[in-house]
Amino acid sequence: MKEENQNDLMDKIISLAKRRGFIFPSSEIYGGFSSSYDYGPLGTELKYNIKNEWRKEMLQFQDNIVGLDTAILMSPKVWQASGHLSAGFSDLLVECSKCHHRFRDDMVSGNKCPDCNGELMSARKFNLMMKTFVGPVEDDASVTYLRAETCQGIYLNYENVLNSMRLKIPFGIAQIGKSFRNEINPGNFIYRMREFEQMEMQFFINPNESDKWFDYWVEQRLNWYIKLGIKKENLRLHQQTKEELAHYARAAYDIEYKFPFGWKEIEGIHNRGDWDLSNHSKYSGHELNYFDEKTKTKFTPHIIETSAGADRSVLVFLLDAYEEIKGGRTQTTKATKEIETVLKFNSKIAPVKAAVFPLMKNKEPLVKLAKQIYQNLKKNFLVQYDEIDSIGRRYRRQDEIGTPYCITVDFQSVEDKTVTVRDRDTLIQKRIAINNLVDYLNQQLEL
Repeated sequence: MKEENQNDLMDKIISLAKRRGFIFPSSEIYGGFSSSYDYGPLGTELKYNIKNEWRKEMLQFQDNIVGLDTAILMSPKVWQASGHLSAGFSDLLVECSKCHHRFRDDMVSGNKCPDCNGELMSARKFNLMMKTFVGPVEDDASVTYLRAETCQGIYLNYENVLNSMRLKIPFGIAQIGKSFRNEINPGNFIYRMREFEQMEMQFFINPNESDKWFDYWVEQRLNWYIKLGIKKENLRLHQQTKEELAHYARAAYDIEYKFPFGWKEIEGIHNRGDWDLSNHSKYSGHELNYFDEKTKTKFTPHIIETSAGADRSVLVFLLDAYEEIKGGRTQTTKATKEIETVLKFNSKIAPVKAAVFPLMKNKEPLVKLAKQIYQNLKKNFLVQYDEIDSIGRRYRRQDEIGTPYCITVDFQSVEDKTVTVRDRDTLIQKRIAINNLVDYLNQQLEL
């Protein structure tokens, strides 16, 4: 995208996301529900593919990392031990004395309300934990919380995983799951929400190797985004200063993306030291140590954390893949003044891998063969069948949702059992034997 288009890029992404079935406003028929979104058919596939690539990176391509899926509801004591119920997990909130709208203190300048210019009252602490009740009586004894992060469930299961899987340090535990924070001012579409999904990995190490593993995971996580097609110039590393560090962190890097609304964090890599296991040992009375059989020493493992947002990743991949082409590119005649939209997703995360078209919908031999090809490809990939409108319009629809390959069945296909396969990015068309289609797509898609 050219620089002059950046200001309205978010509006275009939000519009496309709803129009093409990626992301819908939640509870829309009731007027919507602030900062909540539903993933549509294509958004569900996009998010699943991103999470699956993360999962493969952690569990298949790395050594000594296992998966976990922990409960959203946990003992309230967990959040006391983690510090989430203290003032440290709070934002400063200011309220307008006139319209009573509320804002994070760091999001306003001066003492005037940005909505009505009324006077802002003094700032007060606002805890971000979402409170709920367990059981039939809503009293103090039944209070618990929706988890604010997935990592605490990992720490609680450190010993269970260590023993059941017979692991040795260094090893990691990876988890994808929902978390909840009662944000005062969520916004920027799915960038900041009260309900969001995290992709977190906690790597348990010998304290003597903290620096080595911290540097390793910073490099690994940055390269993951680049491997999946994010432009290098849109990514940067930000090393947190002492003032920026969370209370538990000894060192931290943020991976930031150049959003239309500025450089913002999409993943954090943190050296958490032994803070988490030590605190849970203290509060629970259960020691969470590690015994090294080689050195015959016992110690509390240090932790390197990689924490990425699945929803933020969806937004990043949508923004980075978005491209507008003026004058059209599917027209066979003279260029038009139309603007065509293409989502140039990496094939691994593209929601639909291929689309199958009969050249004409009223020619039975073409339709029959196209549907046979479609049914066969469905066994291997998520594909779509489309016979509505001209071939040019069908190409454009698939380009707009990021489909890497379109397959056209024409009259030659009936004669020699070959089809035309069109590449989304190069527009190159090749004749491929129908019997070779699955192998060809597997090779091109690199799944």
